[in-house]
Amino acid sequence: MSMIIGLAGKPNSGKSTFFKAATMADVEIANYPFTTINANRGVTYVRAECPCVTRSKRCGHCVDGIRYVPIELIDVAGLVPDAHLGKGLGNTFLDELRQAHAIIHVVDASGGTDIEGNPVDIGSHNPMDDIDFLNREITMWMVGILKRNWDRLSRKIQAEGLKIEKVLAEQLAGAGVDEYQVICSISACKIDHNHIKWGDEDLIMLCDAMRVISKPMMIAANKADIAPAKFINDLKSLDRIVVPTSAAAEVVLKSASKGGAIKYNSGDDDFSIIKEDLTPAQRKGLESVHALIKKTGGTGIQECVNKAVFELLSLIVVYPVEDEGKWSDKSDRMLPDAFLMKKGSTAHDLAYKIHSDIGDRFLYAVDAKTKMRLGEKHELNNGDVVKIVSTAK
Repeated sequence: MSMIIGLAGKPNSGKSTFFKAATMADVEIANYPFTTINANRGVTYVRAECPCVTRSKRCGHCVDGIRYVPIELIDVAGLVPDAHLGKGLGNTFLDELRQAHAIIHVVDASGGTDIEGNPVDIGSHNPMDDIDFLNREITMWMVGILKRNWDRLSRKIQAEGLKIEKVLAEQLAGAGVDEYQVICSISACKIDHNHIKWGDEDLIMLCDAMRVISKPMMIAANKADIAPAKFINDLKSLDRIVVPTSAAAEVVLKSASKGGAIKYNSGDDDFSIIKEDLTPAQRKGLESVHALIKKTGGTGIQECVNKAVFELLSLIVVYPVEDEGKWSDKSDRMLPDAFLMKKGSTAHDLAYKIHSDIGDRFLYAVDAKTKMRLGEKHELNNGDVVKIVSTAK
């Protein structure tokens, strides 16, 4: 499981509640800054329709025809302004966030916490103020990494005729930036190709471009159930993916489902009560959540994870099999695996994903749905069921 999504945001924005809602891991949740000291790690799932719904037999790896594909979720320490200078737990936050392929910025859309995460009256802090500062902190963190050795690096590049993109990628490897992303960033921000002429503003511009490319980000407008409508609308007007969420409501539903009180699958827009002997308080709580999700179409947590994977990272789900007739592996297990792959991946890419030997000795692939033979450059689609044929044993 190599896909990692990071949860970022200021303290007390609801990150840890979001993390618990998405993973049902036991984490400390409290109404004060820096509840999260060390990163919480857990497994959450992308929701997709299982291909077995088109067959007479179910695969046994889905729930009511829903396939949940695991990914790793990291809830890092809360971020405050000037974290890149070490304020709060900034260095811890940024060092842990480097591992993430994408970031869900959990914003307190209710305006009930100030810029540093301290509780204030609902509606008194504009959540729009929280957006820019997080972007700036990540950018300035990268700038700080470069500036530590910039004079020495600059002289070395010039003296030895090194490629600027290679040197920058090596310097920023710890921030999760690779050489291709550096090349794209230099091109995107249109700075002078002569690094000797770069000043502080050029470095900031370059690192800002690298942040956008290497750490794609979306927004979870959390506490949406108590947020002023204007705040939600303002956040939705941003040029990025924004999903209104209620992590607290999702925790209630997951807990009730786990306890056998309701039937609920993550991402559903409704649930049914299956336990008769609920207390009046339990029933009232569930009725309150029911009213919320009927109004909003769900809690938004599963939608957030799905959009991070399918839209922000442009991934697809592909199901490799060994028997194209039964859609099974050698042990006769139907659709045992589900791989997340970049949109545009080919049949040959899938072969390498399964095993390097299979990729090296690839012959062709078979679309198990149509039984058509596929060449190595055939582009895969979301939900494809594919058999790889190779000379590897």
